[in-house]
Amino acid sequence: MLKEFEKFALRGNLIDLAIGVIIGGAFGGLVNSIVADILMPVIGLITGGIDFTNHYFQLSGPPVANDLAAARKAGATIAYGNFVTLTLNFLIVAFVLFLLVKLGGKLINSLGGFWLP
Repeated sequence: MLKEFEKFALRGNLIDLAIGVIIGGAFGGLVNSIVADILMPVIGLITGGIDFTNHYFQLSGPPVANDLAAARKAGATIAYGNFVTLTLNFLIVAFVLFLLVKLGGKLINSLGGFWLP
């Protein structure tokens, strides 16, 4: 059983997958940094620092002024602002990822596609 495990664990595909996961994690950190540290401040400057996270519709309970947590305690609340914020973040991250992959492809092609078959 030990030899069988060793054969499984040291197969090339498994090691390639592990390397891909590690590089993917680092790449995710890079993309998140580009979005949070470079793009979001510029977008905040352009939009005047609009923050949608506390925007909501209160469906039941007594009205609560500009406090999402209190509105949720008071009754049924649709927190559409958080959804808008996460949607915008997703679109920005997806676009940055697209640009990085496109740039990487151009870099590989300019180097002669050294690792492509």
